[in-house]
Amino acid sequence: MSEQKFDEFGDPIEEIIYVSRAELKRDMQELKDMGERLMEMKPSLLDKLPLGERLRAALDESKRIKSNNARKRHLGFIGKLMQDEDLEPIRELLSRLDATSEEFNRRFHQLERWRDRLISGDNKVLTEYLEQYPEADHQHIRQLVRNAKKEADQNKPPAAARKLFKYLREVDEL
Repeated sequence: MSEQKFDEFGDPIEEIIYVSRAELKRDMQELKDMGERLMEMKPSLLDKLPLGERLRAALDESKRIKSNNARKRHLGFIGKLMQDEDLEPIRELLSRLDATSEEFNRRFHQLERWRDRLISGDNKVLTEYLEQYPEADHQHIRQLVRNAKKEADQNKPPAAARKLFKYLREVDEL
C-alpha cells in the first residue's frame, strides 16, 4: 500500500501522472480507427452498442458526407466524442466482426457446424437450434434446411447451403 504524502500545510499531495504527446496521439489514433470502423457499420449493428446520443448522431451523419476532407474532419470529431464513451463493448463487437480474431473464427466454425448438423440431421437438431436461437424465423429456417437437404441429395452445387449459412450468420449477429 502506498503512503499518502502531504504538503507543508497538511493537505494531501495528488500524484500527477505525465503522459507523453506521442502516447496521446497514439490513443487518439486508436479512437479514430475505431470510429472509422463504426462509420462503416450497418445501423442494425450500431444499435447493439451502448453509444451516447451525440456519437450515434455523428455516426449517422457520417453516412451522408461524401467529401474526403469533410470526412477526415468528421472522423476527428467522432474520435473526440469517443473519448467519453465506454470503449470495452465497442472493442468487443469490433473483435467479433474482425475476420482475423479468434472470436470471429470460433463463431464462424460454430455456425458451419450448425449448418452441417442441420442439413445432415433430423428435426431434433432443428429444434435444438431453435431453442438456442429463439429469435430465428422458424418457417424460414425450415425452408432453408429443406432446400439444402434436397440440394445435397441431388448432388447439386451448395447454393441453398450457402443461403442457410448466411441466414445463420444474420441470426447470430442479432
